[in-house]
Amino acid sequence: MSGTDAESNAGVMPVREGYGFDTAALEGWMAAHVDGFTGPMEVFQFRGGQSNPTFKLVTPGGDYVLRRKPSGQLAKGAHAIDREARVMTALGAQGFPVAKVHGLCTDEAVIGSWFYVMDMVEGRIFWDAAFREVPQDQRAAYLSEMNRVMAALHGYDPEAIGLGDFGRSGNYFERQIARWSKSYLADEDAGRHPDMDRLIDWLPGAVPPGDESAIVHGDYRCDNLIFHPTEPRVVAVLDWELSTIGHPLADFTYHALMYRMPPDIVAGLGDVDPAALGLPTEAEYVAEYCRHTGRDGIPNYDFYIAFNFFRLAAIFHGIKGRAARGQAASAHVEARVAAYPRLVALAVEAMEACRSA
Repeated sequence: MSGTDAESNAGVMPVREGYGFDTAALEGWMAAHVDGFTGPMEVFQFRGGQSNPTFKLVTPGGDYVLRRKPSGQLAKGAHAIDREARVMTALGAQGFPVAKVHGLCTDEAVIGSWFYVMDMVEGRIFWDAAFREVPQDQRAAYLSEMNRVMAALHGYDPEAIGLGDFGRSGNYFERQIARWSKSYLADEDAGRHPDMDRLIDWLPGAVPPGDESAIVHGDYRCDNLIFHPTEPRVVAVLDWELSTIGHPLADFTYHALMYRMPPDIVAGLGDVDPAALGLPTEAEYVAEYCRHTGRDGIPNYDFYIAFNFFRLAAIFHGIKGRAARGQAASAHVEARVAAYPRLVALAVEAMEACRSA
């Protein structure tokens, strides 16, 4: 999860110490696998805090982006850049806005880890969910485009586009609640929070009826999208690391957290009146997604909000535990630890709204 500070996350810089690799070996691989590639090549590193290090490859014929696994011992299933390349390739074949993937390399001898190379997509990334950088009368169009693209993603049949085995189908909420409850309860160093305990007791029995499965992005936010340089049009969706088969309403309502999210935690609108900024309200945004996806509405909407704030709180609880063990130390980590009880409070607020509905 990246921060909300565009200055610290945007742009490129020289490759950080310890992140370099054999450029000549990469050029050889590119020549063999990327149509039209010609050297020489310059390599820069993106500033953003991606868990998979990301590099800009500048060549006479055009620019590319390389995503690689980090070095060192990795947790099983983490940093699965092969999954990123696979889902982007499948979606790109359907005309969905993603960067073109040129190839995946699973030969660690080339640069020391698995990697893939894709096109560099030019455009704008917005770190402010209010889109204050564009004129007020245009902002609603940007939110509508985010909404439309997410609805399009959820409209694909995973089996039909070759992603039927991309994740487990069914019981998504039950599995996620169990996973994050177990993680929370096991991390004694981070301590217990009475409201997290309440959420763990309530969530399993509150899962709405009905089940759905779709390709989900997992971290769909304004700063994970590239917009056209001048138009309110998404030209590429980025950061597919958390994508899987899941419940589309979990994915959409995670995205819709922006309406309640304090902007200092993750890009959000939690401190503003959307209408005053020319933006749709939360209810209008939900209704628009429903129109795109043929739904009459989202019953038990606050359950989904409570679930997503609980999931985020559990992630931040894990960060608190690592900090307590001396395994994580930075201003970024301190901010996450400080934000943890606020996320719990937002989850409880949604839980109470759901229970009183």
